[in-house]
Amino acid sequence: MRHSLSVFLLLTLTACGSLPTEENPTANADQLYAAAKNANQDGSYSNAIKLFEKLQSRFPYGRYAQQAQIEIAYAYYKQKEPVPALATLERFVKQFPNSERLDYVLYLKGLINFDENVNSFLSTLFGQDPAERDPGSLHAAADAFAELVSRYPDSRYARDARLRRQYLQVTLAKHEIAVASYYLRRGAHVAAVNRAQGVLADYPNTPQTRDALQIMVQGYAALGLDDLSRDARRVLDLNIARDGVHPSRSNFQESETPWWKFW
Repeated sequence: MRHSLSVFLLLTLTACGSLPTEENPTANADQLYAAAKNANQDGSYSNAIKLFEKLQSRFPYGRYAQQAQIEIAYAYYKQKEPVPALATLERFVKQFPNSERLDYVLYLKGLINFDENVNSFLSTLFGQDPAERDPGSLHAAADAFAELVSRYPDSRYARDARLRRQYLQVTLAKHEIAVASYYLRRGAHVAAVNRAQGVLADYPNTPQTRDALQIMVQGYAALGLDDLSRDARRVLDLNIARDGVHPSRSNFQESETPWWKFW
């Protein structure tokens, strides 16, 4: 009888030790991290978040404290929940301002804002008043990528961040041209010229600078500022002569009015 009881206890302890880590209250940090990491890799993001949060709760100063927080943000990102993902990354920056993983944190911040907003922004840009579109998230993505490239130029993420930032520069310049043209069509010539000038100042290396100059030519002429209109035309002609590229006809066409119509 005593022997049977010993065998039963041994089998019970063995079974408890083989329970899944997320159900095992005695799991150590390594076991919790491994289970959470596997859940992330398998696409079980909700489960991964719970496990990483448990890891943080039980071992707040352990070796996985920083990585767990980054993994939580990544899981939220993959679940298409940008708000908690970005909030988690903001907490990380405050808690670990000198972390060796800050380059990846900046990269992930950029990705979250980029992936969640670029496609929807462009898809609706031409279907509504462009002045009503808020490019704030795109600016946030561009800022994160710019900070990454500036602070960590040798990071493994720097090259992709640089390319994405260049793409965002063009996207934001297109938005400004859309708004400027919208104002121009409605006779708000001062507002149109101001937005066009902003493109020249903020996005000087994008193709949209030629569109901005063309808007300035039209806007100044409509305001009766002929000297400024001629100056803008002269700069535009110099750019065309240098680059051999006319302002984008995919963006503008000459109409019966003296304005340029944005498509």
